[in-house]
Amino acid sequence: MRLGDIMKIREKTRPIQVGNLTIGGQNKVVIQSMCSIKTSKVKEVVEQIYRLEDVGCQLVRVSVMDDEDAKAIKEIKKFIHIPLVADIHFNYKQAIAAIENGADKIRLNPGNIGSKENVQKVVNLCKEKHIPIRIGINSGSLEKDIHEKYGKPTAEGMIESASRHVKILEDMEFYDICLSFKSSDVQLCIDVYRLAAKTFDYPLHLGVTEAGNFAISSIKSSVALGTLLEAGIGDTMRVSVNGEPEDEIFICKQILKGLHLIDNVANLVACPTCGRTQFDIRPIVDEMEAYMRTVDKDITVAIMGCAVNGPGEAKHADIAIAGGVDDGLLIKKGEIIKRVKQEDMIRVLKEEIDAFEG
Repeated sequence: MRLGDIMKIREKTRPIQVGNLTIGGQNKVVIQSMCSIKTSKVKEVVEQIYRLEDVGCQLVRVSVMDDEDAKAIKEIKKFIHIPLVADIHFNYKQAIAAIENGADKIRLNPGNIGSKENVQKVVNLCKEKHIPIRIGINSGSLEKDIHEKYGKPTAEGMIESASRHVKILEDMEFYDICLSFKSSDVQLCIDVYRLAAKTFDYPLHLGVTEAGNFAISSIKSSVALGTLLEAGIGDTMRVSVNGEPEDEIFICKQILKGLHLIDNVANLVACPTCGRTQFDIRPIVDEMEAYMRTVDKDITVAIMGCAVNGPGEAKHADIAIAGGVDDGLLIKKGEIIKRVKQEDMIRVLKEEIDAFEG
């Protein structure tokens, strides 16, 4: 089956509206992250969301642990430019308060907030305000009877858990639902999302939970999410990183860029270096990688370390440096422009990137 045919899975999910974003029903994947600061600290949260917006975050989630967090949403919403999701656990009153204070979406498992009457109160308000609900199933917190039935976390068990929560909402004629199925086990993530795509027509939020630090999370998430996205599965995504939330956006964008599911993302190509390398390439690569995180252009920049393969490979980039002895050739669209001293490489590359118009 061709990739274009497989992509129809994503295009056929039921669309939901989250603020000004449409999720589902299209071949588009929304990038999201989560604030790492207590939500009641409004100024710090807003500053963090600004940083996320600057690097391409499209949807942000905040924790609602108490009434002060719920009230803070109203103030936060005055300043930010992307939709906000309120993360609720167990307390239906906090869900109601978050919605009343302007949350664009809530993350809540209806089977975990008490009586049917309490769930109905939340659902009624979501209907009135047109607020979707994301049901999140985590392999580490499945219901006791499901865990006992399967003996360990399985894709089938996670789907069974989700079906229970979904039925509660559907019985109340509520269908603005998004689903997520998270595990720290890469293969389990792949298996459960594949099964979910066959079981439900609701949009799916992809993620590997507790993925680790930047390097480990990049690997786990690229394997799991890349596999699913390439198969046409997934409408939103978050890469969980034990670090700054901005790092999550960088990895998301690189995964989507590699699958041609996003535009206006800069691509950095750099050789791994070897005994032929004749200048100190690593500091230049490190600084240019950081700089290019905020470049919203379809541009490929190559930094090559030697004069053997460098010039040939650099010709395929929009802008490139092919290194020699303490200097390098500046190459644009395959044409050698001039020699650049090592100490000038970063400045020249930044100038060329800023001036690039495609």
